[in-house]
Amino acid sequence: MTDARTGSDLVHTELVDGVGIVTFNRPDRHNAMDDEMSDVSKKAMRWALTAPAVRCILLRGNGKSFCSGRDTSVLGHRAGGESDYDFVRRHQQIRLETLESQKVVIAALKGGVIGGGMEMALAADIRIADTTARFALPEVGFALVPDTGATQLLPRLVGPARAKLIIIGGERIDAQTAYEWGLVEKLVAPDELDDTALALATRIAGLSPLAVAQAKQLIDQSHTGSLRDGFSGELHAQVAMFTSADYQESKAARREGRPPHYEGR
Repeated sequence: MTDARTGSDLVHTELVDGVGIVTFNRPDRHNAMDDEMSDVSKKAMRWALTAPAVRCILLRGNGKSFCSGRDTSVLGHRAGGESDYDFVRRHQQIRLETLESQKVVIAALKGGVIGGGMEMALAADIRIADTTARFALPEVGFALVPDTGATQLLPRLVGPARAKLIIIGGERIDAQTAYEWGLVEKLVAPDELDDTALALATRIAGLSPLAVAQAKQLIDQSHTGSLRDGFSGELHAQVAMFTSADYQESKAARREGRPPHYEGR
């Protein structure tokens, strides 16, 4: 069914007791983001971030997964001649708006939480996962880097060494490990995920909006520091990667079904 706020059936929005629920709805692709779904999800998020009636935001996915990131069939594709710089910067903007919002954002995580999907989860204030959740940032394996906050946000949660294990080492993290490392704040059974996340979101939505905003700002102030500088670093690094010989070799290797052969430094 087409959502009235987004004009699409790829992302649904709902307002329940002050909670703005944003649901990714491409379950056959594990909610992987192509250009259309990415644009629609931004529209849904901006509704949730700006609507006065929304006091807390809940992100979730239909089907088996939260979001498996950028659809690899369109990886590197730029519609309408958009530059790599503008493409990455546009995607970073909604992440920064989420991080800087006065509203608390809760992510209900299950199945694949991969790439950009994991970066969406990292930008949330609170992450609740069920036991099926699997986390990964595979960008370096494609001769790219994470570009919407993972290099800045993940070390704050799990420490720099574990962040390098995930981002550079390509380690896939299961739900129990994510909970033990502090990547998620609650771990529940699959049949409890939606109710647990909505109950927390509803409780927060019932609190003083001013007190919530002030508390969130004070807590974030303790660790945000040069977050925007870090995002800028990701932007310039990713633009350089998209034009690199290594990325071209990575694409050719995938296309030809062979391992990539990178030249030594």
